[in-house]
Amino acid sequence: MEVINAIGRRKSSVARVYLQEGTGKITINKKELETYFPSAILQFVVKQPLNLLEVAEKYDIKVNLDGGGFTGQSQALRMAIARALVKVNEEDKKKLKDAGFLTRDSREVERKKPGRPKARRRFQFSKR
Repeated sequence: MEVINAIGRRKSSVARVYLQEGTGKITINKKELETYFPSAILQFVVKQPLNLLEVAEKYDIKVNLDGGGFTGQSQALRMAIARALVKVNEEDKKKLKDAGFLTRDSREVERKKPGRPKARRRFQFSKR
């Protein structure tokens, strides 16, 4: 099997995934998964598509992650892995789509407006 690549995005994070047959090793920006994402919850989020299809020990995954924070990065990575697994086996698409791993979450941070402390928050009103 050749190397299969896919891309996933969430907020301002971009994950580029290179999937090939192996022993289940996930390398992110030349670091192990456990080192890059110390939180067990984020590790679980990344492995969700692999655990759903029960192929966690079947593929080696190399990842280039860029931009955003750790939550956005983990969700972008989950989407990229799901897309790569669909390229491997088209029959898995329905399972992954029903679980919501193939849907791009397009919510972005709203820009700050002038004369306000945040996007919608206003300064405290003072009558006197």
